Amino acid sequence: MSSPEIASLSWGHMKVKGSPTAYKDCKVWPGGSRPWDWRETGTEHHPGVQPADIEEIISKSIQTLVIGRGMSEALQVPSITLDYIKSKGVDVKVLQTEKAVREYNSLASQGARVGGIFHSTC
Repeated sequence: MSSPEIASLSWGHMKVKGSPTAYKDCKVWPGGSRPWDWRETGTEHHPGVQPADIEEIISKSIQTLVIGRGMSEALQVPSITLDYIKSKGVDVKVLQTEKAVREYNSLASQGARVGGIFHSTC
């Protein structure tokens, strides 16, 4: 299964190819996507993305995880989360969300087993 392309991104709105719904924040992996609901894990801009936020994506046998920190990069990614990702043998790229989407789509178009988690506002 290939990783779905992110078809569009604008402030507070993301569309993933093959998904009938749009997302504010989303998780994507080979063969799927879903909303990223921060309330599930108590995520906030600080301390930011937690290992619990990405466990689901890591479990999909990805090679690379791309994290979009928001349009203004307000979302933090603490070292505990980066250490968790690396401990699973997964490469990680942490970028401003527009750059993260470009990187994710580039990797997906090359057939890489890439996953992503993206914040589409601040």
